[in-house]
Amino acid sequence: MMSRKLEEFIRENKKAFDTENPSEELWSRIEKGLDKKKPSKPINMTLWIGIAASVLLVVGFAAGLFTYGRRNTMMVAEVNPDYAKKQVRFASMIEEKKDSLEVLSKVNPALYSKFNKDIEHMDADYQKLKKELADSPNQKLVVRAMVKNLELQLQVITQQLMIINQVNQYKKENQI
Repeated sequence: MMSRKLEEFIRENKKAFDTENPSEELWSRIEKGLDKKKPSKPINMTLWIGIAASVLLVVGFAAGLFTYGRRNTMMVAEVNPDYAKKQVRFASMIEEKKDSLEVLSKVNPALYSKFNKDIEHMDADYQKLKKELADSPNQKLVVRAMVKNLELQLQVITQQLMIINQVNQYKKENQI
């Protein structure tokens, strides 16, 4: 609507636009305005330095977390594939036997508690070895120790299951 009025005004006054020139006073004001420089805003350097430092800090922190996480998750298969297979086999057998041990523990919870502490201690040693794996200069030795730890855990749990079965059998025989 406004543009129609403007277009109409221009059509009606077209000759005035073509023939008349702006006054000298207008040109002198324009020239004075051209000579003046607009004051520019001063750059707040402390703000930009703070932003840059924050970005560097965040990037550095993220890189540190990524590197730390990557180092601690080194896989045994990267060091020795044969030991990795043994590790998987022992770990699954340990979990299976732990489940059996837990089922049998209902009859003798005190004995199960003692057995469970032994396994937790051995598992804590295994977790320490796992953390040391990435930084160790002799990773093959650490992997062997990890697999040996799992093998020992399996032997201990197997013996614990035999003891609990013997205790339960003894209790049954002496109840009659």
